[in-house]
Amino acid sequence: MFAHRLARLVLLALVAGFLAGCTNSDEPQPPANVVAKAPALSVPANRWRVVLVAGDNSSPAFDNGVDALRERTAAMGVRAITVYSASPGRGQLSTARNIESGLRAGGGEACFVYMTSHGDQSGFLLRPARQMLSPATLDEALSQGCGDRPTVLVVSACHSGTFITPHARRPNRIIIAAAAADRASFGCGADNDYTYYDQCFLQQLDGASTWRELAEATRSCVQTLEQRLGVRRASHPQLFVGAAVANLKLPGR
Repeated sequence: MFAHRLARLVLLALVAGFLAGCTNSDEPQPPANVVAKAPALSVPANRWRVVLVAGDNSSPAFDNGVDALRERTAAMGVRAITVYSASPGRGQLSTARNIESGLRAGGGEACFVYMTSHGDQSGFLLRPARQMLSPATLDEALSQGCGDRPTVLVVSACHSGTFITPHARRPNRIIIAAAAADRASFGCGADNDYTYYDQCFLQQLDGASTWRELAEATRSCVQTLEQRLGVRRASHPQLFVGAAVANLKLPGR
């Protein structure tokens, strides 16, 4: 039944011309009334599948972010939570092979994938095997493991906007990136408890009802934090929202 409901939403979204899209400081946001009219979509918390990835352990910030998200999503009612870490003993080792295999295993009625590490325009750093996870590789793993189910991907890394590719922009997906493709993100030093983006994401989590609301509130938080700290070249967090999941609710909301 749920799959049929999502299929109808996807069809409506296609007919409407994909009302939602990639948004940043240089591109116009969809009109507020268009977003408001999009149907709400809710998946029970115990039917979400969550995958959390700390790709590097050169700073404690990455593992700290993943640990906090594991606790918060569990408190929201999520039961299927898989953690990957570059630090032995904190989860499965964050190699491309392990992560791809875990994503492709499938399960659940909705997917939430949160990845935090260093990055560049070629992809996302996975330190254990000294490799970069590319946008194309991640897109393929998500396609096989999550299919047409509602899928939320957050990439918290420098240049993470590179993951919002034309092929990745699907009506059932929300893709949230901590920085534009040509920008760095901040807060991943050895003395940081969290990256700036992870800190803001965690701070805004309780006050949001939908993933779009959370992404927009997090972006505003990051902008305020960077201004306060005197960052000269802002990170410009990015957001793509597929039309079928424009008002997708967070687990338990």
